[in-house]
Amino acid sequence: MRVVLAEDLFLLRDGLVRLLQAHGFEIAAAVETGPELAAALAELDPDVAVVDVRLPPTQTDEGLQCALEARRKRPGLPVLVLSQHVEQLYARELLADGTGGVGYLLKDRVFDAEQFVDAVRRVAAGGTAMDPQVIQQLLARRSGDDRPLARLTPREREVLELMAQGRSNAAIAGKLVVTERAIAKHTANIFVKLGLEVSDDDNRRVLAVLAYLDHGR
Repeated sequence: MRVVLAEDLFLLRDGLVRLLQAHGFEIAAAVETGPELAAALAELDPDVAVVDVRLPPTQTDEGLQCALEARRKRPGLPVLVLSQHVEQLYARELLADGTGGVGYLLKDRVFDAEQFVDAVRRVAAGGTAMDPQVIQQLLARRSGDDRPLARLTPREREVLELMAQGRSNAAIAGKLVVTERAIAKHTANIFVKLGLEVSDDDNRRVLAVLAYLDHGR
């Protein structure tokens, strides 16, 4: 699996390179600036991009804008964003096209190597890997003015947040210490209340829910 990595801090970039290589990833490029990232994504056609939001020369949203532009040219290009903060605009824009293969992790909340590597693999496979804080803020943004979302029960909202993290019904059941059958029922209720067609594909259903929350449909 070929990875393009963009991180401007040398020690962090080098550490991520070594970590990914130790778990069998091929580093197609490890860059530190926006222009280098844009060139690498255009020329190397990676399986997944791991991108810091802020890169030189602007140190604003250079990294993510490069990734979004590459994703527009190659729909579905898997992108895992690393950030210090929850940038709601960026998370929504990543999720907006609904093609899958997206992740958003907060750097100081990645607690072990397996967690990070699993996120990279999940995103590369077309799934989602969203930090719970990102999901909570996306949900909170809609809760005040979105009537369908307001119809969800507290338990259904909890299930929705866990769904959005990319968890399967079995994983949600384990987290909430309930039966998988109970989670299936909650999931069905969520789709009915949000007006979404039920899908057996966990990744697509998460993206559909998040796209709904983003656009108010």
